[in-house]
Amino acid sequence: MASRLSIFVFFFAALLSGFSLAEDPSVFHVYELSYITASPLGVPQQVIAVNGIFPGPVVTATTNYNVEVNVFNRLDEPLLLTWNGIEMRRNSWQDGVLGTNCPIPPQWNFTYSFQVKDQIGSFFYFPSLNFQRASGGFGPIVIDNQDRIPLPFANPDGEITFMIGDWYTHNHTVLRRRLDSGEELGMPDGVLINGKGPYKYDATVPDGIQYETVNVHPGRTYRIRVHNVGTSTSLNLRIQNHKLLLVETEGRYTSQTNFSDFDIHVGQSYSFLVTMDQNASSDYYVVASARFVNETVWRRVTGVGILRYSNSKGPASGPLPVPSTDVSHPWSVMQQQRAIKQNTSSSGARPNPQGSYHYGQINITGTYIFRSTPPTMINGSLRATLNGISFLNPSTPMRLADKHGVKGVYKMDFPSRPVDKRPPRLDSSIINATYRSFVQVIFQNSDTKVQSFHIDGYSFYVVAMDFGNWTEDRKGSYNNWDAISRSTIEVYPGAWTAVLMSLDNAGVWNIRVENLDRWYLGRETYIRIVNPEENGKTEMGPPKNVLYCGALKSLQKQQVHSSASSMVNGNLIRIFSFVMVLLASLC
Repeated sequence: MASRLSIFVFFFAALLSGFSLAEDPSVFHVYELSYITASPLGVPQQVIAVNGIFPGPVVTATTNYNVEVNVFNRLDEPLLLTWNGIEMRRNSWQDGVLGTNCPIPPQWNFTYSFQVKDQIGSFFYFPSLNFQRASGGFGPIVIDNQDRIPLPFANPDGEITFMIGDWYTHNHTVLRRRLDSGEELGMPDGVLINGKGPYKYDATVPDGIQYETVNVHPGRTYRIRVHNVGTSTSLNLRIQNHKLLLVETEGRYTSQTNFSDFDIHVGQSYSFLVTMDQNASSDYYVVASARFVNETVWRRVTGVGILRYSNSKGPASGPLPVPSTDVSHPWSVMQQQRAIKQNTSSSGARPNPQGSYHYGQINITGTYIFRSTPPTMINGSLRATLNGISFLNPSTPMRLADKHGVKGVYKMDFPSRPVDKRPPRLDSSIINATYRSFVQVIFQNSDTKVQSFHIDGYSFYVVAMDFGNWTEDRKGSYNNWDAISRSTIEVYPGAWTAVLMSLDNAGVWNIRVENLDRWYLGRETYIRIVNPEENGKTEMGPPKNVLYCGALKSLQKQQVHSSASSMVNGNLIRIFSFVMVLLASLC
């Protein structure tokens, strides 16, 4: 009887934890995105909450787990969630961007289902359509190592998440109308830390603003995961009198380097270890301030939180700490990013060391140069371009069109290099790439602002960055030994960044700028990677719950609009029924 009871306890625990007993375990989440009223900067406004909270809850998983997220759209417009940095191996159907997925209509739901194959680290999710991220809807993703894979540092005593970003007191619908009218967004109204405004560090901060307070214990070391989920502003993070030991970025362990402050660009994620080694004579400021702007003018948009020791003797005081580098000397700022190296002695998601993959010894089979220029007028509208093309998302997702033989949805003629002799144009033009080729991608920024570029479905090796224009002879300066691998990289104005990547993940994948204003105006494309010998092993087919739209909308069946609560109740009923049957068999 005791052995039967232990089996019962095991099965019941597995059900309650959401784990599957087949092969790789699974985790399940139900997320409802809806509008709520909040006042992060002291002004009531409409924000997008996930399960009633802003920012949204964390998605947690372990390497190789299957993840299912049932998303209910309670907004008044279509919705897609994308999973920033999750590689979605063989499964672009779950990517959550307009080129690969039909939007979730208002009051409908869609279950994303994917495996975090051979990944660890810090990522985040956010709504990818219609400028919605500027109103919220984002939250962190944490993928842990399997127990048998050691961390390359002592287990921290706790974890802290900072979701930082610039913020406007107008919601996303107002901001996109401003862009549609040909205006720039202008200076943000503030910087938020975990959805909260600044601590009143001086008289310029209004009274009554709720700020973030992080409670810690002296002598302990915490892993702090930081994500820049803002609209368009690079931010500098610092904690008064504390060192930030960089240990991970977007799923790769880094060589461990101490920084007094660190620049985090739009769409990027980092992990730091911070030891609480101060005397707690007072609380300490946590600061996130704008970079690559006139910092004197932008002072009022600085984000400030509080780090509070359990034995603190009083409030934080004095001037805010300042960054260690001056943006008027951009070379010194770039040096910080160039210092990020791969930890070649550590394991990643697998037992073998990450550094065992000798990317620098692989022959480069193709080159893509993506050039950004300032927004320009095309057909009477302000647009942003990549290689002179401002992308138009087709009404039918591209991979869905492929599967159903719908012609004329897109063109595979995106230029691999800038074309100066042709005027800028609107087009649904994508890259037709060769499966398993090894390519270099050069992001050349001729725009006036820092740009962050992201490639879905992939991580890439950041081998070089410099000012000026990239030329072929610059390959001699590449880091071919310990370059960091990541999915989002900054490119400074008047500069370039070079990355290397192996095109081994079949599907259609989004290449975009993470700065929402430029992305909304068309600075993106897709890369189509199809295995000509596809046998069902290198690319998954469409899921059973695939949504149809555009030329295929007649295939879409009417959805039964269940609610999140009824789904949760249904799951509980199924668990209860299973338990009753099991108990009956044990008696």
